[in-house]
Amino acid sequence: MTRRSRSQMVEETRAKLIAAARVAFAEHGYAHAWMDDITGSVGLTRGALYHHFGSKEKLLVAVIDQMEGELARRLQEIADAAPTPWEGFRRRCRAYLELALVPENRRIILQDARAVFGDVPQRNQDTGVASLEAALRALMEDGTVAPVHAGVAARMLYGAVTEASFWIAEPDSDPPERLAVSLDALDKLLDGLLAR
Repeated sequence: MTRRSRSQMVEETRAKLIAAARVAFAEHGYAHAWMDDITGSVGLTRGALYHHFGSKEKLLVAVIDQMEGELARRLQEIADAAPTPWEGFRRRCRAYLELALVPENRRIILQDARAVFGDVPQRNQDTGVASLEAALRALMEDGTVAPVHAGVAARMLYGAVTEASFWIAEPDSDPPERLAVSLDALDKLLDGLLAR
């Protein structure tokens, strides 16, 4: 039998807590997910949660980090599968809005993150802006997008798409109807970037 190192055991415990919290937050929402239920579901104690994360809020950040990493990979796959870089960029932006209909994303990233932090955690925003900026720079270099300050345009576009996603995900809204309106507005916004 192979003995696990301390660092492996730490990572396994963290992974169990993140997985349990992700299920609890998705099913019950952050406010109604109890720490004892989260830890008990994986045979751990509240002390383990505090030891590894320090607080329920920091556990939520870890869950969001994991989900945002998965979303970033998914968005990149969507962009890479497109026939042109511009279409990849367009599909990536549209897919971000469409992900607001996925119940887990809607609840944890778009409702709970906003309720607890006021927004998506800053490091996740920075990653999203950086990927948009890199794509815009490449599209400007190939002449598809009109010359513009890529950093500013990326921030503006990230803000527009993120705010629209928050709007789509609001409780007691009609998400599919809001998505349709948002996708139409996004297409018009993106068309304004094209070189004429």
